[in-house]
Amino acid sequence: MSEWTAADLPSFSGRTVIVTGANSGLGEVTARELARVGAKVILAVRSLERGEAAAAKMTGDVEVRSLDLQDLSSVREFADGIDNVDILVNNAGIMAVPYALTVDGFESQIGTNHLGHFALTNHLLPKITDRVVTVSSMMHLIGWISLKDLNWKARPYLAWPAYGQSKLANLLFTKELQRRLEAAGSTVRAVAAHPGYSATNLQGNTGNRFGTPIWVAGNKFFATTPEYGARQTLYAVANDIPGDSFVGPRYSMRGPTTAHAVRSPLARDAKTATALWDLSEQLTDTKFPL
Repeated sequence: MSEWTAADLPSFSGRTVIVTGANSGLGEVTARELARVGAKVILAVRSLERGEAAAAKMTGDVEVRSLDLQDLSSVREFADGIDNVDILVNNAGIMAVPYALTVDGFESQIGTNHLGHFALTNHLLPKITDRVVTVSSMMHLIGWISLKDLNWKARPYLAWPAYGQSKLANLLFTKELQRRLEAAGSTVRAVAAHPGYSATNLQGNTGNRFGTPIWVAGNKFFATTPEYGARQTLYAVANDIPGDSFVGPRYSMRGPTTAHAVRSPLARDAKTATALWDLSEQLTDTKFPL
């Protein structure tokens, strides 16, 4: 693979892209680079103040709108306010945080990283013309989907396995979404990406007084830059790759970008992907709209 970078992005003039969690980290870089090449970029953020601060550092057509993925009413309101969009980038996420519940009673990591984006995608899908890009993680390798206890109500909560479950859910969501799109005769594609190990504020906000210092040190000495991590998402946004591709560094954490990143056998399980989709529809009261 050649060393593809954001400098290789084509013109996105006349195209609209939504990036969730675009006020910092990978999302901010993703939004900034797409705006630089002419896209109209909607920064979908929980904090309008932080979103406006991020937008002020970007050039091009940038708009900030409120979106709280931990509140399904906010997701619905955001989607209702969108007329059309070419590309949706499901980027926002939280990582290995202490146990908490969303407004709708979901465990916060599965609620934010998967269920919020699941509902957002279904609400927006009739308006999307090109693709849905969902940011997963190599930590999906430690994930296991509990269809009977997705929200950690019956088992002791463990922050890292909960994060792994949510990132595995991202890949299964992408797999099932692509299957449904093809069955519906849609030309829209669903793809996923992972950044490798990039230094962002995600690692510094785990809420774990033991784990956070370790991640902060890792960011300083081992991690790649947010620009490198966002490169994987931008590649998934811009290149002609098959549906259900998984974009990431060739060597998991570093290296040239490839559309064939390693995914676990569980992430390839079509039966679990369908079952998770059905459960997610029940929990979010949304349906595949095509």
